[in-house]
Amino acid sequence: MAAAAATLPLLHPPVPKPATQQLHALPLPTRLHPKTHPPPLPLLFLLPRRRRGGPIAASPTATSSSTSASASASPAYDAREAEAAVAELLRESGASPADADAIAARAPAYAAMLADGVLELDELGLWASWSSGAGARVGRGGAVEMEMGRLGFRRKVYLMGRSRRDHGVVPLLESVGVRLSSAKLIAPYVAAAGLPVLIDRVKFLKEMLFSSSDCATIIGRNAKRMMTHLSIPADDALQSTLSFFEKMEARYGGVSMLGHGDVSFPYLIESFPMLLLCSEDNHLKPLIDFLEYIGIPKPRIASVLLLFPPIILSDIENDIKPRIHEWEKAGIEQEYIGRMLLKYPWILSTGVIENYRRILSFFNRKKISGTVLGIAAKSWPHTLGCSTKRMNSILELFDDLGISKKMVVPVITSSPQLLLRKPNEFLQIVFFFREMGFDEETVGKILCRSPEIFASNMENTLKKKIDFLVDFGVSKHHLPRIIRKYPEILLLDINHTLLPRMNYLLEVGLSKKDVRSMIFRFSPLLGYSIELVMKPKLDFLLRSMKKPLKAVVEYPRYFSYSLEGKIKPRFRILQSKNIECSLTDMLAKNNELFAEEYLGTGGLLQKPLP
Repeated sequence: MAAAAATLPLLHPPVPKPATQQLHALPLPTRLHPKTHPPPLPLLFLLPRRRRGGPIAASPTATSSSTSASASASPAYDAREAEAAVAELLRESGASPADADAIAARAPAYAAMLADGVLELDELGLWASWSSGAGARVGRGGAVEMEMGRLGFRRKVYLMGRSRRDHGVVPLLESVGVRLSSAKLIAPYVAAAGLPVLIDRVKFLKEMLFSSSDCATIIGRNAKRMMTHLSIPADDALQSTLSFFEKMEARYGGVSMLGHGDVSFPYLIESFPMLLLCSEDNHLKPLIDFLEYIGIPKPRIASVLLLFPPIILSDIENDIKPRIHEWEKAGIEQEYIGRMLLKYPWILSTGVIENYRRILSFFNRKKISGTVLGIAAKSWPHTLGCSTKRMNSILELFDDLGISKKMVVPVITSSPQLLLRKPNEFLQIVFFFREMGFDEETVGKILCRSPEIFASNMENTLKKKIDFLVDFGVSKHHLPRIIRKYPEILLLDINHTLLPRMNYLLEVGLSKKDVRSMIFRFSPLLGYSIELVMKPKLDFLLRSMKKPLKAVVEYPRYFSYSLEGKIKPRFRILQSKNIECSLTDMLAKNNELFAEEYLGTGGLLQKPLP
């Protein structure tokens, strides 16, 4: 047997076929929330600009002696001087020397903007005009042209920076990745907090939201799912969140990068600048404690906040607790509310809460108990963001397949994600089965038995399993019988379930033809655990019962019977009477028939002989 197994090639995972990327439309934008998208403020000081970004170079036609001297300097030297001037401005605004140097090094556009202003004034000889405007704010008056001509480039950049009066907030925002244009608009809103406070707050927010990368993949996947399944009008909080996601989608990696701070934090601040005004001690820390209290594990709190940032801006007593109370009134226990928040933080949106009431009314009209909606929401809270129009279209398709109202309940409670399907996606699955020769009644029975099939992906799940079975040698003619008997086979993972079981049967000495025959006769075979079912039962068959391996080929249903509850007791009865029989005769009969034939009694075999 071992030699035979050694010569048989094992199966290997199929090469995945490239899937066509699906594009999902976002809801149409509505009005923006005034807290998260304030109207732009006029800038305090703006000079015409010749260029943006790039190395800072001195103009060869500068009129003052200082710029003539700096013209001979290299661009790298000018950039370092401008960076040093920015660091000095930051220190003057209260930043520590280490923070000032680090921020200045990551704010090249801000330094270039100041340097451009200096070089333009040098070139055009407009320092006198500057002194009467922005320069007056830093105390530069009198014979400005002569005085400025004696100053070095670094000093001029420093004075230019002081004249802007952004108190170091703009370079701070640029240093965390915010675009310079956005940083200049945000700075007036938050500058009053003070640079040292804002530096500490930025550090706290990044630590709070991005300290763990374990959930980054889950965050991105859930963000896509939440956007895809939202089919109700977005309220202000949802709209600002969707706008944030749209900004992420516009860059490489999209919302999949939501859990990566270097990528998403700048967009988060641009979308929700008021986060910088949230006190750590009075707001952020109490919020974290409250979320932990309602059952969200601390490492997962970042996931909830990134998927719905308006929570961070919400007041615990006036906003969050009343909305949680709404779900408690709907019959959702607090322990489930924490789990629902992990999957779907948008349950704290007023729009989703209002939609729940619409869905409940819709279920009542359909004569479906509100309890069903509660069960569905606990396992798939995304259904709470689904419109009743979409739900109704799916229920109508259920009716077309002959699904009674009585059977709709177990279908929805076992696979509530079906309510989120678009009609054309559901019909694709129906047509898939119709093409295999099933009538509508049989398709309806498959839906009732395994509704999850109709929520799966056509290309990546269903067709992939069919192709795998055909590649193994299963006849297309036999596929309808295999699927009718065990439709769940379409949901089994190829690499973790189907391949290991097939390889195990090949390793013990069966041929591919034998395995194909067993699948045709008893397709649930591929769903049994190797260690818990196949191996112990096969060992008992070969070692204790002394039957050939071919016996399971003729009767693969053998693996479906309990080893301790049926196989061993019946074998011992037959062994005690020296009776030899096939596995079919031994196991296929019920207790009464078995007792009548092998024990000579007409009564039910209540307890097997020892």
